[in-house]
Formats: sequence, structure tokens, C-alpha cells
Amino acid sequence: MIDWPRVKELKDEIGPDDFSEVVELFLEEVEEVVGKLRSGDRSQLEQDLHFLKGSALNLGFEDFSQLCQIGERQSAEGDAQGVDLAEILDKFETSKQRFLADLPNLK
Repeated sequence: MIDWPRVKELKDEIGPDDFSEVVELFLEEVEEVVGKLRSGDRSQLEQDLHFLKGSALNLGFEDFSQLCQIGERQSAEGDAQGVDLAEILDKFETSKQRFLADLPNLK
């Protein structure tokens, strides 16, 4: 679900103080797009999923990123209405909870 080696690598690369800021910014930006998708707005679904995929991958949200990639591809192929947003949004919430619960244990 979470690629902890990637998270550790990022934390080591940017340092603990900047890492906290990156996590906060990530959650703010992703929550904004997630809120848009929760409202049913699929007007830019392909772009929104592309953004979420990249952001998630950078912070180790591996399963969420994979679902976003699948949805992005499906949307690009003209089937935006067929994208299972409920599954994607549920995976984000599950991943976020796991990430925030286990983050203090990251050494």
C-alpha cells in the first residue's frame, strides 16, 4: 500500500523539516483534487488523475497511484464515466490513514 523505502528515501533527500512541509503540501493539494472528484466533477478527470498519480507516486502511495493510472488511461480512451472513482477515493483514504498512522515510526 505504502512504498516505505520511497518515503524514507525522500525524507533522507530533503531532510526532516522540509519533508514535513512536503507531506503537508501533498495532502493539501491532493485533498483539493479529491474534493473536486467527490463532488462528481469529471470535467478534467484525465488531468486530475494524472496529477494524483504523480503526487501519490512521489510520496509512496503506491496502490493509490496505480488506481489513478488505470483511471487516467481509461479516461484517455474516452471512458471517463466508467472510471471507478469510489474505489480510487476509498484507496486514497485508506492509504492516507495508514501513512499518517505509520509515519511517526519512519526512521
